[in-house]
Amino acid sequence: MSQADAVAGEAATVASEAAAVASRADAIPGGRRQRRRQETIEEVLDIAAAIMAEQGVAGLSIGEIARRMGIRPPSLYVYFPSKHALYDALFARGAQAILATMEAAIATPLDGASTLEQILLDGAEAFVRWSLRHAPYSQLLFWRPVPGFTPSPRAYEPAVRLVKLTTGRFAQLQRLGLMRADLPAEQIHRDWTILISGVVSQQLSNAPHESFEEGSFTAALPALVAMFARYYEPPPTSPDRGTDRHADQD
Repeated sequence: MSQADAVAGEAATVASEAAAVASRADAIPGGRRQRRRQETIEEVLDIAAAIMAEQGVAGLSIGEIARRMGIRPPSLYVYFPSKHALYDALFARGAQAILATMEAAIATPLDGASTLEQILLDGAEAFVRWSLRHAPYSQLLFWRPVPGFTPSPRAYEPAVRLVKLTTGRFAQLQRLGLMRADLPAEQIHRDWTILISGVVSQQLSNAPHESFEEGSFTAALPALVAMFARYYEPPPTSPDRGTDRHADQD
């Protein structure tokens, strides 16, 4: 068999496989077809996340995903037109997951006896724990490990909502008299992200095998949060102190 014949045979096999995928989808009623397609997409994303955990975010391979699924790589283009489209879906999945985690953490009503330090530490621990448990997503969300990849506006939207959620939390703490009110909430949020992302980056870069509880860098989180709280809490004589905490719980 000539090389041209071999290439033609390979192309025919790939085309046949893609056609079979499309044919199976067409044979399923609309609702079931859409559900089956979504299940396959989730399977691809699960396998992609596992590969990133093993090989690093930049080590993600369409070929390896296909091998683990028992199909040929071109068949995946039925679901993702490019590798960057796959990264985009992974980014969206991770951004939505961390947003949901922080929404749940912030949804807990503030205890009238809670200190600023404890409120901040609770939020910091929720964020850092998630980041360490989902290290591949954290790298994709908070670093730039894939040359040329920029998340689409749709994938980035949960990240925008997370910024608004956290900034709104700081504004609420200012209204409650728990944080100094002479600085914009946006500036407080900026400084907070520098602190927290620094802990996450140091832990994942230097000791990724360590859990939150045994982490060399996560161990410093309470002390760092305490320093942050001392800087941003109102002075003892500030009129901001003593505001009714129950007046702004929404």
